[in-house]
Formats: sequence, C-alpha cells, structure tokens
Amino acid sequence: MRKIWTLLFLCCVACVARAQFPGPHSRVLTDSIYSQTLQAWRAYTVYLPQSYDADPARRYPILYLLHGVMGTNLGWFRDQRANEVADQLMASGEACEMIIVSPNAGGNPPTKFQNGYFNMPGWAYEDFFYNEFLPHIEKTYRVVGDKQHRAIAGLSMGGGGTTSYAQRHPDLYCAAYAMSALMDIPAVGAMPAQNPDDMMGKLNRSVQEHSCIKYVQEADEARRAQLRTVQWYVDCGDDDFLLERNMEFVVAMRQAGIPLQFRVRDGGHTNEYWHTALFTCLPFVSRCFGK
Repeated sequence: MRKIWTLLFLCCVACVARAQFPGPHSRVLTDSIYSQTLQAWRAYTVYLPQSYDADPARRYPILYLLHGVMGTNLGWFRDQRANEVADQLMASGEACEMIIVSPNAGGNPPTKFQNGYFNMPGWAYEDFFYNEFLPHIEKTYRVVGDKQHRAIAGLSMGGGGTTSYAQRHPDLYCAAYAMSALMDIPAVGAMPAQNPDDMMGKLNRSVQEHSCIKYVQEADEARRAQLRTVQWYVDCGDDDFLLERNMEFVVAMRQAGIPLQFRVRDGGHTNEYWHTALFTCLPFVSRCFGK
C-alpha cells in the first residue's frame, strides 16, 4: 500500500510540473569542434530558444557571447546564468528568441594552454574563429547568417574581444555590447606576466597591439563610416579597474562622431555585475536585429 501511495504521489508531482511548465523548453548544449588551425579540440556552449525544436523551419538571429580571461565557454551559463536571463526576457517579450553561443578561448592562464581572442605566437585564435568556428556554428544551427541578425557581446577580455572584432569586422555584426571591457592594458590592475614570452606576456601584448582606443583614434573617415554601421553599447561598473580605459574608448568614439551608448552602474569586476548586464544586453541586441 505504501508503494502505491508513493507512486500516486510521484504521478501527481509530474502532472503538476507539466501543468506549470507546459510545452517545449529552451536547451543548453555543450559540444566541440576540432580546429585544424589550432590543432586542438575547442569546446563551445550553445543556448537554443524554446521554439527551436518545435518549429524546425524557423531560423534565428545569433549572439556570440565571449568569456573573460579566467573563464571558459561554460562561464556565461554557470556564473552569469545567461540561459535563465534569456528564458525570462524572451518569455516577457523584452528580448526576441535568439541562439546564443559561447566559444572557449583558452581557459585558465596558469595552465599550459594559450588564451585570448587575437592571433599571437602559437595561438591563431582569430583565424580559427572566423575561418572555422563561425561557419561551423551557422551551418550546424539554424542561424539567419547575415550582419543584421548577428551580434557580439562579452565581458572583460571578452569585452575587448567583442569591441575589436566588431571594429575590424563591421560587415559581420549589427551590434556589439562590451561589458567591463579590456579596451587596452590598464595602468594598474592587469594580470602581470612573469616574462614577456609567457602566456600572459603574449596575451597582454596582443591586447596592446589590438587597442580598441587607438583603433578609433587612428581611424580615417572611411573606417569611421564602417564603425557607424554597428550599434555600440559600453557597460562598466563604477568600481571596476577598467573604468578609465572604457571612458577613454567612449571619448575617442565621441570625438570621431561614432554614436554609442555608455552606462556606468554601481559595481565592480564581478560575476553579479555581468549577470545584471544581460538584462540590458539581450533587449539591446534584440532591438538591433533586423535593422
């Protein structure tokens, strides 16, 4: 009799769960791609919206979401809970349904692996991203696949990668949302390198060589016109050690006549700050899609 009551109870729980959460749900998947460029497997995590499985003919805009220097492809979904934010905003209509994908750009610096979104000795990551990764994603998943339906966002090192990628590939992105972005190496607060040729030394040098601030300051009118085709948003905390670099980027953009949105909110270089930034980021890129 006790077993019967237990089975009945479990059936009731299942029925209640189905009643509260009917229909299809979003999915978060982790997969990998072998890179001929890097001669290594590279993982990525992808968010598929609620209607993805229910409507197999539908194609979606895509957001590439870049992690920071200590992160991996899992960080945005584990630490910043991007899937929970996406579910909430899409259900409320504040954000449109989209595919969100986060690649792994290296991982933890103390390991032997390289790190970063730029090409550097022994780590041609940007070549991998554009020649292998982006085509793989947009062939494997039902992505619209044009500039007006492709956006990029990221935090810290990924915020710098976001800005630099959109600067140098403005034909690919309609919007770029940079959070606490490593626009250049700050005077204080950067992760030190023990020598110029170790991994952090190469990474810091690559950031300086791809300075987002200098790219705007040195832009001629043709480059400025290209940059104006991207919708820009910079979001940085008032206690963040990268705030000054973000402000320098904003000043350079304003002087070059390139529109952007800039917000300084209460907070620092923290997971909670980037979690809350998603509540602005996803509606922002949603408004940019299709324009």
